Amino acid sequence: MHIFVTGATGWVGSAVVEDLLAAGHQVTGLVRSADKAASLAAAGAKIVQATLDDLDTLRSVASTADAVIHTAFNHDFSKFIENAEQDRRVIEALGGALEGSNRPLLVTSGLSGLPRGATEADLPNPASPRKSEEAARAVAARGVRAATVRLAPSVHGLGDHGFVPILIRMAQQKGVSAYLGEGENCWAGVYRRDAARVYRLALEQGVTESVYHAVADEAVPFKAIAEVIGSRLGLPVESRDREHFGWFANMAGADMSVSSARTRELLGWKPEGPNLLADLDQPGYYAS
Repeated sequence: MHIFVTGATGWVGSAVVEDLLAAGHQVTGLVRSADKAASLAAAGAKIVQATLDDLDTLRSVASTADAVIHTAFNHDFSKFIENAEQDRRVIEALGGALEGSNRPLLVTSGLSGLPRGATEADLPNPASPRKSEEAARAVAARGVRAATVRLAPSVHGLGDHGFVPILIRMAQQKGVSAYLGEGENCWAGVYRRDAARVYRLALEQGVTESVYHAVADEAVPFKAIAEVIGSRLGLPVESRDREHFGWFANMAGADMSVSSARTRELLGWKPEGPNLLADLDQPGYYAS
């Protein structure tokens, strides 16, 4: 297949591109800058240099592809509401380009707003500010073969710049590796390259579902994450209140643990990478 991938040089998107190319697919990747385009072209992908606000370009490229994978999202949390609205517009534009063609669209979302132990059939809280899944369902209602890949909050691996590195930096700055309350709330995790395979397998098997869970570790206690960080940094591991975590308090206290049993069964997906705690116990995670 010829697959259009947004966010093609991002943490998840670049792994998706590598996996697709290795499996023999052709990839056109959306990038924002020329320096990032060079590395993508060297990997064997075609390049489209544009931003998520260039909706006409997105529609044009999507209309020529056999499938679209949307991994791009602006993670500037100071503008989260605006970025969520931008994401909705992008999904609407991509869906419009595919409408009536039966060509699939995979969008990306997280686990926020889902109940503990949720399955792929459960719906997120409609009050959740990120609208990726809601937008995917809206274009699916118009006949587009659209689905959502829900990513674990920790898509881990060396080079990770997501939520776990935020916790590491916070521990280094404050001299304690902390958790909220008893630390019994759980996060899910998935190794980056395992997550990438979910997208490819879903496309190759026809996108028969509306939701897939890219989740390997279904429930890792937050306290256990703090304990590994504290051990690696030689810092105490202690309970702290919300004020300690600042803007990150909602994430630190969130319970984001789900089942991926249906995704594994349908796709034959078997995670192969290290689990979250083992990956986090590597020195490379703490290199400055």
